[in-house]
Amino acid sequence: MQPLDVKVLTRVNEWLSQGKSFWFCTVLATWGSSPREPGSLFAAVSATEWVGSLSGGCVEDDFLSRIANNEFNQPVQVVRYGEESPQASITLPCGGILDVLVEKIAPSEFTARHFGGYLHCLLGHNTRVRQVNTLTGEVNFTEVLHNTPAVNWQADAQRVELRTGPARRLIIAGYSPVADYCARFAISLGFEVILCEHRSQEQTLCNIDGCRFEPVFAADYLLQPGSVHSHTAVVALTHDPRVDDLTMMEAVTTDAFYIGVMGSKRTSANRAERLQRVGQLSATQLARIHMPVGLDIGSKTPAEIGLAVMADIVKAYRKPVPATA
Repeated sequence: MQPLDVKVLTRVNEWLSQGKSFWFCTVLATWGSSPREPGSLFAAVSATEWVGSLSGGCVEDDFLSRIANNEFNQPVQVVRYGEESPQASITLPCGGILDVLVEKIAPSEFTARHFGGYLHCLLGHNTRVRQVNTLTGEVNFTEVLHNTPAVNWQADAQRVELRTGPARRLIIAGYSPVADYCARFAISLGFEVILCEHRSQEQTLCNIDGCRFEPVFAADYLLQPGSVHSHTAVVALTHDPRVDDLTMMEAVTTDAFYIGVMGSKRTSANRAERLQRVGQLSATQLARIHMPVGLDIGSKTPAEIGLAVMADIVKAYRKPVPATA
């Protein structure tokens, strides 16, 4: 299983190669409870051919029925769901409000390049700002400025700015029962999950649905170009220092936003000393490693530890970037 928005862009590019027109939807803003955050994607060729999610059900059903009734014929428009108005046809069960940018896309050389570039960003190769003129439908990519928000849009504005960057990725070094649960939790949270396992005996257990398996040593995988980007978390969960230590030594040289390794406080202290002495890691590099990995929730079982790991990763990912003077 791919992260959902990557799946949307992959399908969109397939449609363009097939000469199909489609509607491309982006969540602009939410108020109240909503299962999908601003920037989330949904696309549809027809009421029966679609991909992605806007709300988890009710909005998609209404949108597809309106496609069938030919209600979205403008190049671009903003549709609000969940509020009593002539434009709103449903009320969200959660009581929230959802603003959605709807673009009508026709196949062309320009749109093929544009959406190919969009997918390129989500796969971790670049970060750009996608600008959409809400009057003309004109689109382009510009450079990202410091602290550019995921969505920059005002209801009375004529332009939407959408930051497009890497989809979240989790690289797990080695299989273990904890790694198994961690991978499953990560997949349910929309992460692209890559499990690296070079040990032949453990490889037979690497059959997690939706998880990409790489039969290589994790430290070697981290050295491959494009394996780690700024939205990547790297964790080692094997209790085997030959796997865990070497993974940490390579991980701290990457742009990963989270690096963690499993072990007790005593094991972590011994590992820190070893990484400093043998791996020649600096104090700054050691400080990047979460040792022990995960939030302290008193976890004991593999499932609880996996939950604690993913909770800490999400916390680190959602942590606001401090404003600069």
